[in-house]
Amino acid sequence: MPKFLIVLSAALALAAAGCARDAAPPTDAAKPGDAPAASTEAMDATRDEYSYAEPGKVKTTELALDLGVDFAKKQIAGTATYTLDWLADDATQLVLDTRDLEISKVEGAGKDGQWQPLQYVLADADPLLGSKLTIDAPERNATIRVTYATSPQASGLQWLEPSMTEGGKQPFMFSQSQQIHARSWVPLQDTTQVRFTYSAHVTSPADAMVLMSADNDPNAARDGDYSFKMPQKIPSYLLAIAAGDLVFRPISERSGVWAEPAMVEKAQAEFEDTEKMIETAESLYGPYRWGRYDILVLPPSFPYGGMENPRLTFATPTVIVGDKSLVSLVAHELAHSWSGNLVTFSTSRDAWLNEGLTSYVENRLVEALYGKEQADMESAIARGELKEEFTEENKALQRLAVKPGDLDDPDHNLTGTVYTKGAWFMQFLEQRFGREVFDDFLRGYFDHFAFQSISTQQFRDYAIANLLEKNPGKVSQEEFDAWLYEPGIPDNAPQVKSQRFAVVDAARISWTGTGTLPSAQVTSKWSTQEWVRFIEGMPDTLTVEQMQALDDAYHFTGTPNGEIAQRWYPLAVRSGYHAADEEMAEFMQRVGRRKLIMPIYNALVKTPEGLAFAKDVFAKARPGYHPITTGSVQAAIEGAEGKDAAK
Repeated sequence: MPKFLIVLSAALALAAAGCARDAAPPTDAAKPGDAPAASTEAMDATRDEYSYAEPGKVKTTELALDLGVDFAKKQIAGTATYTLDWLADDATQLVLDTRDLEISKVEGAGKDGQWQPLQYVLADADPLLGSKLTIDAPERNATIRVTYATSPQASGLQWLEPSMTEGGKQPFMFSQSQQIHARSWVPLQDTTQVRFTYSAHVTSPADAMVLMSADNDPNAARDGDYSFKMPQKIPSYLLAIAAGDLVFRPISERSGVWAEPAMVEKAQAEFEDTEKMIETAESLYGPYRWGRYDILVLPPSFPYGGMENPRLTFATPTVIVGDKSLVSLVAHELAHSWSGNLVTFSTSRDAWLNEGLTSYVENRLVEALYGKEQADMESAIARGELKEEFTEENKALQRLAVKPGDLDDPDHNLTGTVYTKGAWFMQFLEQRFGREVFDDFLRGYFDHFAFQSISTQQFRDYAIANLLEKNPGKVSQEEFDAWLYEPGIPDNAPQVKSQRFAVVDAARISWTGTGTLPSAQVTSKWSTQEWVRFIEGMPDTLTVEQMQALDDAYHFTGTPNGEIAQRWYPLAVRSGYHAADEEMAEFMQRVGRRKLIMPIYNALVKTPEGLAFAKDVFAKARPGYHPITTGSVQAAIEGAEGKDAAK
């Protein structure tokens, strides 16, 4: 994703401790099964406004790709063949989503099996949705084939020169389809309301290893000719491809790591607990249904922490810090194998069904493998970020059930809502009903809706019938609906406290009051989460002398840990601590993960001096940034320039 798609804090989860107030008695105003009147419009609106597709008329059931990867042209070209299920009796058109694609031919297979040309119209491009491709199929062909080529500027593809990779010898390419970027490299029904199986034949230069979100063979020969199958039905945003200098290292019989040779050993060591995570998740929520679970470590320009492509999680190298303190990213992406990939939201307005449930499951895995204190620290950090993100201006996006028209772009959901509030809601239910009852409920939920895309209303109906009504007196309908339909966090939300954070807070308060830094005996055992807490609790600005003292003691400037860097460098900018400028610029040019660099850009553009610095760094970094990252940085810079012009 992940934000960005959302500004993804995939490494920071949700857990809980503390007490919730007693459940309020049921009221006649909120009967089970009846959504609040104010939210009925949102719950009944099942149309995906971010797709031109018409899944009520015709659906793709199987996709067959035959593609060639051309690094010199920065282009993927070939054919996409669709097996179709015509649902409406009067339907004679197939409408597909595209973005910046060159369509050269459209054909339909006749009853005799021969391909015949079909008429089609490619509409003018909409800035958000791309171009609507309308194919006339008067014979309602069971199979249609489109010949096409991508643009070098495809929003869902990143092409890296050798110098931008870890090894520095071979080019690299990878996709990022979520939310609606699959349409930039494959013409398709780009909506979660359509799920399909797929197969692919891909050719590439012989020295490039090609992988997809499918049945990658760990023993596959690197020969430039690859075939794939994905037998489970997936939505389009889980379609993924990567090609480059990649090698494999096993973790278990069904799990391993793909990465560039210079990174693969470190990645294998950092992610060695992956099989334990899979086994823990299975013990809680039922069998892992996707065959293999492998992790592809991408170059640092990957715009997100991770992306839950089935069978092949894409992961940023910024979580490989040597102490496993950020491997909750893997727990998060693995958890998507149940919440998201198995049961998927039906529109982007229901994104919390993916990310909120996943963040809850992630935290349960972290607790099981690394202890409750680790889980509690991650919860506290996530909830602190939520408080910073929620404002009076964005209340409409603080509802788990976002109303039609309130989300202008499927990538613009609030992280705090869909990740943290969603997980907080799950923890509220867990504490009220008890962990055993709630685990049984979630296991049944994943089984009941397996390989389906559902709405918040469907989740609500299922929860009423299988949780609230079966366990009366635990949670009232009014309380349940407040989480779904009201902005902010309900007063009955369970709270979390971390003993280790209490020590960190005391050390920081002591330093800001006396100037005495915590001793090395104390800080030598601090994890990433504790250092994050230490920096986040600082005043908005410090003196240059204070910044220098911290840097001399803890060497924050130049840190390889992105979670620390994304907090230290903005503090340096606000405090006028220019000793960090050189290392900060290097970090911004090397890393393309939006979660880590956008806080720095956002701090810089607030002053004329900082804006000039940001523009200079961006000019150098831009060739290595993913298009999604480029768009975010441009928006920050242009927004600041617009404010200056208005003065």
